[in-house]
Amino acid sequence: MLRRSLQFALGRDVLGRGLGTHRGGSTLDWNGKMSEIKKKIQSVLPGGAWTQLHDTSYLPPEHSDVYSQASTVLSVGGIRQQFSVPENIQLSLFSIDFLRNINEYLAVVDDPPLDIQFNPSGYLLLASEKGAAVLESNVRVQRQEGAKVCLMSPEQLRNKFPWINPEGVALASYGMEHEGWFDPWSLLQGLRRKVQSMGVLFCQGEVTRFVSSSNHAETPSGEEVTLKRVHEVHVKIDHSLEYQPVECAIVINAAGAWSGQIAELAGVGKGPPGTLQGTKLPVEPRKRYVYLWNCPQGPGLETPFVIDASGAYFRREGLGNNYLGGCSPTEEEEPDPENLEVDHEFFQDKVWPPLAQRVPAFESLKVRSAWAGYYDYNTFDQNGVVGPHPLVVNMYFATGFSGHGLQQAPAVGRAVAEMVLHGNFQTINLSPFLFNRFHLGEKVHEHNII
Repeated sequence: MLRRSLQFALGRDVLGRGLGTHRGGSTLDWNGKMSEIKKKIQSVLPGGAWTQLHDTSYLPPEHSDVYSQASTVLSVGGIRQQFSVPENIQLSLFSIDFLRNINEYLAVVDDPPLDIQFNPSGYLLLASEKGAAVLESNVRVQRQEGAKVCLMSPEQLRNKFPWINPEGVALASYGMEHEGWFDPWSLLQGLRRKVQSMGVLFCQGEVTRFVSSSNHAETPSGEEVTLKRVHEVHVKIDHSLEYQPVECAIVINAAGAWSGQIAELAGVGKGPPGTLQGTKLPVEPRKRYVYLWNCPQGPGLETPFVIDASGAYFRREGLGNNYLGGCSPTEEEEPDPENLEVDHEFFQDKVWPPLAQRVPAFESLKVRSAWAGYYDYNTFDQNGVVGPHPLVVNMYFATGFSGHGLQQAPAVGRAVAEMVLHGNFQTINLSPFLFNRFHLGEKVHEHNII
């Protein structure tokens, strides 16, 4: 089910794509279309959580369970600059500034200040001998981009964090500032409160169809393609047998794990294999487990968000010696995404052993609860897809972040707004994250996907 909140807003279309048409002149004249766009005053944003709530002005009554499967509220809320690709680092640097100054952006008159419970305890990444050179190279890039990250030897690691067993660790990197975690639900509710104070209404429904017009064009390489423009979205509102047609000038596909299905509904990927027309949006739901455990003798309040060389991770949760953690499965271990049932044996077999080896106190932990959520998993290169589709000329993407979407969402929301309003990225050049890379085979090689 493509059940997501729909969000409607005034937007500006990006109309230039470098494509000639068979009709003479360009049907994609930007300035000439602005009066038409302003008359429609609507952008449609299939999606339901954090990225999608930027730049909205109308959303038709909310349901209490609208975010029950949203990746935002089911995440562990981490934010880090410890990536290997400059653009990912820049995105998170902006986002942390947004979060640290949250009430400058999301304050509402006569309402109490927003508290997202930000914990600036940093990230600690551990590398084996095999991964040490890559970790060191990553830190070099992070420092060049303005992140404050230090390298630590096993001895330094043990001195600073005596609860760690450094056996098998050759090198560690530690974020000294602007890293940590926050409460995703508080952030989401704060953003909802803000946009509602600006006149936004909410609804829940299912996108069932896109109505579009088309004409033919030729790419610079001589490939003939069909250009589409979405004019109307059909939305089946909950508890109704009827659909609501919504006229739109722009569609922003921020449907997370279901964005690939939304794109297919709009005709993306409906063409011969190997062509631009036949290139799909390679985003699908992948299920991930999060476990909550208690350990009375566990690491103290100074504990950072730890990512072990094995891929297992954990962080503190509150003040009562509780911890959140998990581990991404291998490709062969990927669980069935059709439901959000938790596999408790996965913790016993894959998560607990490496964490207990790394933190001996965890030998006596007791699991209290667990849940599952979805990654909007980009099967091509596990990095975000941001910006316009080259052929569905009024569809934009903000999806495919494969686990780091929440922490980058403020910057991504800004980037999409820039593309819609100005026709290009203004502050962070996210060209490597454009849709075209799937057709060209140009992967973004990010080494720190968790």
